[in-house]
Amino acid sequence: MSFFDPIDFGAKADGSTSDTRSIQSAIDAAFNNGGGIVLFRSGKTYVSGSLVLKSNVTLHLEQGSLLKCSTNWADITELWPGGPQQPTHWEQIHSGIFLTAKRGTQNVAITGLGTIDGSGEHYRGPDRGTTYEVIDNRPFLLFFVGVIGVTVKDATFRESAFWTIRLSGCEDVLITGARIRGNLRMPNCDGIDLDRCRRCRVSDCDIICADDGVSIKGCREFAEFGAGEDIVVTNCTIVTKSSALVVGVEANAPLRNITFSNCVIRNSNRGLSVNLGEDSVFENIIFSNIFIETRVWGHQWWGRGEPIYLSVTPWTKPEDSGVARNIRFNNITCRSECGVYIAADKLGQAENVFLDNVSVQLGPWSGSTHPEEQGGFFDRRPTCGDREIYKPDEGIAGFHLENVRGARLTNCTVSWAEPEGSRSDWLTNGLWARGCEDLYLSGFGGTAARAGLKAIDTA
Repeated sequence: MSFFDPIDFGAKADGSTSDTRSIQSAIDAAFNNGGGIVLFRSGKTYVSGSLVLKSNVTLHLEQGSLLKCSTNWADITELWPGGPQQPTHWEQIHSGIFLTAKRGTQNVAITGLGTIDGSGEHYRGPDRGTTYEVIDNRPFLLFFVGVIGVTVKDATFRESAFWTIRLSGCEDVLITGARIRGNLRMPNCDGIDLDRCRRCRVSDCDIICADDGVSIKGCREFAEFGAGEDIVVTNCTIVTKSSALVVGVEANAPLRNITFSNCVIRNSNRGLSVNLGEDSVFENIIFSNIFIETRVWGHQWWGRGEPIYLSVTPWTKPEDSGVARNIRFNNITCRSECGVYIAADKLGQAENVFLDNVSVQLGPWSGSTHPEEQGGFFDRRPTCGDREIYKPDEGIAGFHLENVRGARLTNCTVSWAEPEGSRSDWLTNGLWARGCEDLYLSGFGGTAARAGLKAIDTA
């Protein structure tokens, strides 16, 4: 294997000089060689603007090396990557990219125990107490489009100013052993986003970020790439102020054949989320062997402590009518400040939802006294309907089901975190269901939160 050292191409690696040209020259030389490794040395700090990875090139960061995004916006020369449609969100209009690879690129890799820093502390506005104010110009840390053969292994990605690792329309993806360290007050600071990707494996990653941990999407800006499918996420630990493991939100393409397993979710605003708001089909999605700890983090972050959340409700157009079907939750243990929420606006939009051996301990365990961090609410954002963050008249049950066809709950249990006399007045039934068809219960365990309420209320 051929090695290409940016220092040999003029890089200073002193933590202050811009090494963009030298690093890009090393990448280009490796590409022109037919492939090679661009080596970042231990103990060196490389400051750079936008870099474009090429086919058959690996960036290898030795332990103790640091590749840091320039804080000069003029150095961010790679902007929104374009496509048949323009971006739909204002954040993307003003976004740039630190590390990118473009359509048609093949076999690119980032490896090693070094660190890539997105300089997010520079690309943010004033501190508003619970979040930083968003500014117009800020870069994705890594954003690849239409690449076949992506490997990310062992590196640490920290202080992203926007989504940390975003792949759109990529195939044959392996992300393993990565550490993601985002600022927990930085909006839109997702961990890993797989948008219209296929044949992806995410494993053994440790993710701390303010927004979604691992998110499977089908964004309209890259419709050319079709469905997202055949994705495995396993053996990950996640902390987030939004949703830890997500399918949807931005998805007008089918998302199917997706498994999440053997993960630990701590101190997050929402655990597992299947969120369908556009004309699409989500199918064949499995969550298994997962521990979830959720709490309420405030209105600016989507979620109100739901450990499991499946929602089908129109987002941008009231006429949108997608379908989520064949969704399974197996062997899930939850400690949460809200109940399981599974609901569709209309019967037939959520079908064949299976929960087996799901246990929920429910109550305000975090002890927060902040007025925006109190329980008793559901959060349906994003929706074009009239209920976003709302307090349901029926209160919060351990399991809340609305308009679901073919739901199956076997060996599911509910327990309450507080003694009976001190439980919050918004805690109600073990299970509450309305508008459901072909609902099957077997081995349900647990009582209502208070005397006089039914443990199971399906009237």
